[in-house]
Amino acid sequence: MSTFSKLKILLLFLIFNIIYCEAQIINDYPISPVSFTKVSIDDEFWKPRITTNNEVTIPDTFKKSEETGRIRNFAIAGGLEDGEFEGIFYDDSDVFKIIEGASYSLNQIPKQKLKEYVDNVIFKIAAAQEEDGYLYTNRTINPSKVQIAAGKERWSHLIHNHELYNVGHMYEAAVAHFLATGEENLLNVAIKNANLIDNVFGPNKNLGVPGHQEIEMGLVKLYRLTGDIKYLNLAKFFIDQRGNSEGHDLYGTYSQDHKPFVEQRKAVGHSVRAGYFYAGATDIAALTGSNEYDESIFSIWEDIVQHKTYLTGGIGSEPHIEGFGPDYELPNATAYTETCAAISMMLWNHRLFLLTGDVKYMDVFERTLYNGFLPGISLEGDTYFYPNPLESDGKYEFNQGMIKRSPWFDTACCPVNIVRVLPSLSGYIYSVNDNNIYINLFIGNTSEIDIKGKKIKLNQSTNYPWDGKVKLTVEDSDGELSTGFRIRVPGWARNEVLPGNLYKYSDERKLNLSLSINGTNQKIEIKDGYVIVENNYWKSGDIIKIFFEMDVRKVLSNEKVVANRGKIAFERGPLVYCAEEVDNPSGVLDLRLDLNSDFKYFYDKELLGGVGKIIGKAKNINDVEVDFAAIPYYA
Repeated sequence: MSTFSKLKILLLFLIFNIIYCEAQIINDYPISPVSFTKVSIDDEFWKPRITTNNEVTIPDTFKKSEETGRIRNFAIAGGLEDGEFEGIFYDDSDVFKIIEGASYSLNQIPKQKLKEYVDNVIFKIAAAQEEDGYLYTNRTINPSKVQIAAGKERWSHLIHNHELYNVGHMYEAAVAHFLATGEENLLNVAIKNANLIDNVFGPNKNLGVPGHQEIEMGLVKLYRLTGDIKYLNLAKFFIDQRGNSEGHDLYGTYSQDHKPFVEQRKAVGHSVRAGYFYAGATDIAALTGSNEYDESIFSIWEDIVQHKTYLTGGIGSEPHIEGFGPDYELPNATAYTETCAAISMMLWNHRLFLLTGDVKYMDVFERTLYNGFLPGISLEGDTYFYPNPLESDGKYEFNQGMIKRSPWFDTACCPVNIVRVLPSLSGYIYSVNDNNIYINLFIGNTSEIDIKGKKIKLNQSTNYPWDGKVKLTVEDSDGELSTGFRIRVPGWARNEVLPGNLYKYSDERKLNLSLSINGTNQKIEIKDGYVIVENNYWKSGDIIKIFFEMDVRKVLSNEKVVANRGKIAFERGPLVYCAEEVDNPSGVLDLRLDLNSDFKYFYDKELLGGVGKIIGKAKNINDVEVDFAAIPYYA
């Protein structure tokens, strides 16, 4: 081999390491999540859903993307096929989200057939990318036939065209794909595109901002993987330029572009855009070590949780803007509560926990996970809800459907968002800080957790959300590893529905809580909402058991929520319950319940694959006593 060839190989090796080695990040979240690649979910509640996502939902959404031209658009743009653009200008993003979900799934459930299919789609995406890195099939296929909302030229109609939104999802997919497979084919496309965006946007360049936020989070993930600071700087630029009238005409409150973020204190506008925006800003705050966004981030969160959140954790009460309404305006029948908005709240609240360590953020995450996100998909895995209202008469229908789950939507952001969240759920269970492991979600799994270069292997087993028994077994541990555990006491177990006074339980009954280590009962110390298990040198076979008592709880709303006056809701554990006419044949909208009546819980293993039911007595519109039954809202 010639000296030149050796130098060339060495140079390529150095470039590879510069690009792909973990960034030397000076500032970061004080608490670090345990990666989805280190946790394998195996419990009876979530594993079947993740398996269904792998076997049904991912193939179904890919198939729908083929039938509707979403995937063919990339092939046409890349010269691999002939044809015209089909669909809507933001449809590219749907394919990226499915690839992200498929990547998470490949890590959990490796399948060669799925991998080969994903590789083929990525090949089409790479072909569709223009020479300078631009990727937007609606324009590339035929620039003279671009849809009106996309703008006549590149970047000319950012308020609507989703050019930046689309590729933000591509960045997230590329990082997930690289982490799951170690392959660079999609990552190379993402980096080439991000470099183009960086050349176009920024101080003394194009001062526009995306109409629909998302690229900020994607850029942060690229920064984390590559260590290239320009991606972080560009994400910060998009956050800071929002609301700045110097350089672009402001889009208004709908897009949170009415004033600079540092001056915003209330949640306004489209709820998905808002949630992505706030999550991106929280990333920037953590990674720059700045507190300049603190007052905005925390004030807006308080505004949402104390004034604008449904009992299910859903947000977005105004159908016409798919977004926030005035304080306490939470109508049930017209609640939009988009599935994507629930996901945005989960993403944001997880980041807020990593930033602060405050239990309340994971309380909101869990409530939204079980009651705001999960209803968006059927048990079969191939029909979906876009809005998730809390009341239906079987007649009123939103523009994206409501009466029953649909097999697809023209705007399909919700189904494909579900695809990427379910298999990534393993990345939200554990986090670490110093010598402590935070256990935030109670989901059966096996995990391998790194703390300061040492490893501990844990097995968590539980029947949550049906009961509150959780068992943690140390399967293996480095002999010199001393670690403590911080086990979240859920808000419902602390007599707190949500932080603030928007909702409350009708009684203040204290639920039982117990803790044992290797069979010996322990005195319980709770600090900041977490059971403290002090540092110990754990050995293989050590067992921690914790028990949270569950009971049927009745929830009342703040009287300022006009739609809920004189009404109660039922919860048990993390689940919100609902009444359906199939279980209550005399109707549900006029049922009257006695607040002081006793309602019982039982688990029906024959119903819907096994669900808990709440039963009791009620009176119908004719004042006749009838049987009452409620099942989890997600079901």
